[in-house]
Amino acid sequence: MAKKIGLNNFNPSQVHDADVNILLGTSYMRIVMENLDNHPVLASAAYSAGPGRAQRWRGEKALEGAIYAETIPFSETRDYVKKVMSNAVYYSTLFNGKPDSLKARLGTIGARTADAPKDADLP
Repeated sequence: MAKKIGLNNFNPSQVHDADVNILLGTSYMRIVMENLDNHPVLASAAYSAGPGRAQRWRGEKALEGAIYAETIPFSETRDYVKKVMSNAVYYSTLFNGKPDSLKARLGTIGARTADAPKDADLP
């Protein structure tokens, strides 16, 4: 990831530096989001189980985000995605002062496309 974002002379021990760690983490999530239709459900699944798996779990047809989340075959990832999305609703309400719909936030997961990488763990 460091090479991908242009961090020259990167040393793995630098991940203990908060600024470097945040830069690497947010850069990784940006790339994952861009490669998964900017969809937070897919990105959460990818963060937990890898982008290749999140991509493979997409259906041949579009489906509701809640159905996608409930059909994730790994219980740890399924629970993680549900917690991330419910916390997103909570914090959105906290910061915006009005409730946000979980269903709206989960949205619709587009169908897997033929040209989508099926096995890529990193975009």
